[in-house]
Amino acid sequence: MDRVPTGVKGLDELLGGGFPEGRCILVVGSPGSGKTTFAMQYLYYGALRGETGLYITLDERPEHVKQNLSSFNWGLDDLEKKGKLLVMDASGLRRVRPRSTETPHASALSPSPEGLGFHDLLRTITKVVDGEDVRRIAKAIISFFDALSDSGSTSIITSELKTSIMDRRLHLEELLSHGVVLLHSLMHEGNLVRAVQVEKMRGISHDTQIRPYQFGSTGIEVFPRDKVF
Repeated sequence: MDRVPTGVKGLDELLGGGFPEGRCILVVGSPGSGKTTFAMQYLYYGALRGETGLYITLDERPEHVKQNLSSFNWGLDDLEKKGKLLVMDASGLRRVRPRSTETPHASALSPSPEGLGFHDLLRTITKVVDGEDVRRIAKAIISFFDALSDSGSTSIITSELKTSIMDRRLHLEELLSHGVVLLHSLMHEGNLVRAVQVEKMRGISHDTQIRPYQFGSTGIEVFPRDKVF
């Protein structure tokens, strides 16, 4: 099975080379665990490889997302201008349209006052994916697995962890996804420990052990051969 490198240092070693191509991968974690960083790092790495990426947000303004990630010096605004990163603002499920029609590669999509339904959003995503040859997608919502899989892109969908790891129960989105990556935030002897676990990845062999990760100067870094405890 063809693989798509994640761009997260150390993670591909757990996956035997990267995510299965064309699949939907769910990234689950508590607030502050790095879900947004993970998703944008994946798109940033793809852009460096010449692959157009699409980031879709339904709960945070794109400018806030980019401000929160500015310390990594990824140059997201430059990637937008070059048409290698598309950012779709679908917060509030409002209708989205290109911010400017002056260039063929509209680098960001912004809302208009009219309402937007899920089917409208799906059609918009499909048009953007086809028109801009999008190869990677990152999306902060759980409702579009089938449509994203049919697009042929390799997609990340982020989901909030609403309970502790010990009390976690399987949710519908985990059953629908092709793979599940858990971002744990654990307390051990009074210290916060961050750990990643590839809980599920259909079609490929992978490491299922809990491995430590940290935020570095260039994004998330996984230590694939270290144990957490």
